[in-house]
Amino acid sequence: MRIDWHEYFLAQSHLLRLRSTCERLKVGALIVKDNRVIAGGYNGSVSGEAHCIDVGCYIEGGHCIRTIHAEINALLQCSKFGVSTEGSSVYVTHFPCVHCTKSMIQAGVKNIYYAEDYKNHPYAVELLEKTGVNYIKIELDLQKVAGYFENFR
Repeated sequence: MRIDWHEYFLAQSHLLRLRSTCERLKVGALIVKDNRVIAGGYNGSVSGEAHCIDVGCYIEGGHCIRTIHAEINALLQCSKFGVSTEGSSVYVTHFPCVHCTKSMIQAGVKNIYYAEDYKNHPYAVELLEKTGVNYIKIELDLQKVAGYFENFR
């Protein structure tokens, strides 16, 4: 049996989340264009800086300001290496916050596939609908994904 594209890419976002360094919520994001991975990101600190897992979260206004969100990290990776995100899809472990939503829209992302609802902000939903960006919740059965490995030989 062959894993389908949505399961394949969403499972990769879950692998990325294992690298997260913020203990409040571990998030992974994968940017895909033409069924090819162009970037991945997870939430964590600025490169070279202290990580939440080592020194604790830096909380202001109920948010950890030490952390760069997974979606932004993936978009910045594309920017750093000159890779266009126009017309791309993002696979993310959680519904994106309003700031990540705005950034993905501005970067030309056309589809957002996510596994879990998380404080789905009404303005984020409104922006996605107004701009025509598709957002679809996909249930990821990690047991099913793990089952693919059992038949892998």
